[in-house]
Amino acid sequence: MIGSLRGTIVDRSTEFALIDVGGVGYLVHCSNRTLAELPENGATVHLYTDLLVREDLLQLFGFATLRDRELHRILVSVQGVGAKAALAIAGALGTDGTIRAVTLGDPGAIRTAPGVGPKLAQRIVHELQEKITELISWVEEGSRMSEPGEGETETGASQSAPTRQLSKAGVSAEALSALMNLGYQQVEAARAIAEASGKNSDAGTAELIREALLRLAPA
Repeated sequence: MIGSLRGTIVDRSTEFALIDVGGVGYLVHCSNRTLAELPENGATVHLYTDLLVREDLLQLFGFATLRDRELHRILVSVQGVGAKAALAIAGALGTDGTIRAVTLGDPGAIRTAPGVGPKLAQRIVHELQEKITELISWVEEGSRMSEPGEGETETGASQSAPTRQLSKAGVSAEALSALMNLGYQQVEAARAIAEASGKNSDAGTAELIREALLRLAPA
């Protein structure tokens, strides 16, 4: 499996970038957000990648971060969501926006992606609410489009943090960090977590994040 690429940008279109790695040109399909973040042609770039293998097709997809790539993998696990639709969703909402939409049960936000209808949007929200909250608390190593960090194996596959038991304070702290990673201010995030924790003192991190997001969502 090709887990990441580092090379020179040769050309690009609205759907892919051509990246030269040691004299070999790789056609890497990306969301419009990722393509917009790429440097100019001739510059060096690093992308995490996922390879789609079919009998008659090999397609390589590129992502700025490990979270972006993991979101893509989670999205395509839903029946009816192909790689193109997953890129469209990521392009329209971004990783954090998609996480919010799914966690809050908002299929209307998912429908803003080109080619995603109401039934598919509803299915995405329904099937992924448990899976997707795990992405919120990922702490990525290094900056965007940097070298693979400690979360990347030698073959390019991402590794999840080991399962661990957290105290109530630890769960709240992890949930607070996750919400701040999503762009919420510390004070408002802490207030929402306190309210959610007060309602359910036994909530795990994912559940606490979900409950806090419901309180942070606009009325």
